[in-house]
Amino acid sequence: MGLMTRLAALAGYERRSDLSPLDPSWQALSPGGYYAGMSARAAENLSTVLACTTAISTALAYVPALVYKRDGLTRLEHPAHPLSRLVRGGPNSAMTWPDLVEHWIASALLTGNGLIEIERSGNGQPSGLVYVPWSNVAVQELASGRLAYDVGDGKGRVRRLLEGEVLHLRDRTDDGKIGKSRLARSADTVSGVDLANRHARTFLANGANPSGVIQSDGVMTQEIAERLRAQFAERHAGAGNVGKTLVLDGGLTWKPAQISPEDAELLETRRFGVIEIFRLFQVPPPIVQAYENNTFTNASQAGLWFATFCLAPWARKIEAEFARSLFPTNGPYELELDLSGFLRGDPETRWNAHKIALETGVLDPDEVRQVEGWNPRSESVRSDPPSNEGEQAA
Repeated sequence: MGLMTRLAALAGYERRSDLSPLDPSWQALSPGGYYAGMSARAAENLSTVLACTTAISTALAYVPALVYKRDGLTRLEHPAHPLSRLVRGGPNSAMTWPDLVEHWIASALLTGNGLIEIERSGNGQPSGLVYVPWSNVAVQELASGRLAYDVGDGKGRVRRLLEGEVLHLRDRTDDGKIGKSRLARSADTVSGVDLANRHARTFLANGANPSGVIQSDGVMTQEIAERLRAQFAERHAGAGNVGKTLVLDGGLTWKPAQISPEDAELLETRRFGVIEIFRLFQVPPPIVQAYENNTFTNASQAGLWFATFCLAPWARKIEAEFARSLFPTNGPYELELDLSGFLRGDPETRWNAHKIALETGVLDPDEVRQVEGWNPRSESVRSDPPSNEGEQAA
């Protein structure tokens, strides 16, 4: 780093530059994307982690994203805003809006951080949004206290993005800067579930049926023992050999072995581990098809719980990050993720809500039609009666 650059940094100025992985700025603040020596992506091998991550990310990608403009006490939807066009037409050439949101939120759930690069046109308006995998990012705190994001392309090229050029979605942080995933915070819990699954796989892969020990009345040489062990493993070990008939001669006898209490409780241990992961992500079990001890009553409330205690906090985080990084400071625009979009799959509840709104005067019929995506009745196109000239010409 040159003298002028160091002086500028001390004065609080920031400079974008292309950096190599050997540059000191490549030394990142810990992303917290690992737990117990395993990458967070590997945690998706646990079906419950994958199911919870998918449920949250796809649900928020599914709901309508609307841009509003505030004018005094009035708030109106602003479909002409550049962000509205990106939501409708796609944020970049490779992704739709739901794809982008799903990737972004899933990254935040698994690693504690999700990053999107903001592309802007010459007038400063957003012209594109590009998802950046967190594994390609290194973070440095600049002298000004702001963060710089050094993004690698996997080919040795690195470029720097500054705050205001990215949307940084964080899970809860320890330092106020870099998110720490709940997988990392509950590493022992997740590792315990992973170990139980590994034990189950090993038990099934290496188990034999019947299971026990072979005894001999006489002395068995090392050579005979090794040959017998190899033959037994070939013909009877593994799930594919379960139930094959065991034939012994030469005075050999088979002594069945009882299943240990630990193996007998393995299924219950794994089931409890699934519940533990549900708690980490705040996802009700019925949302990811876990219907044990389920009733119609608690199943009907699962969606409400999911929206209130899981999705709503993440939706608010997303709205706040757009307000902080994409819209002008104290500007009139804001993004809203409309969670009422979930009622799209529940027409009975949706129309009952419309009925209440009409009866209480909150909405009028044209506003209800607009919510449903229909043209207002007052603006419907009506065919005019034919004129006399037209009738005479006919």
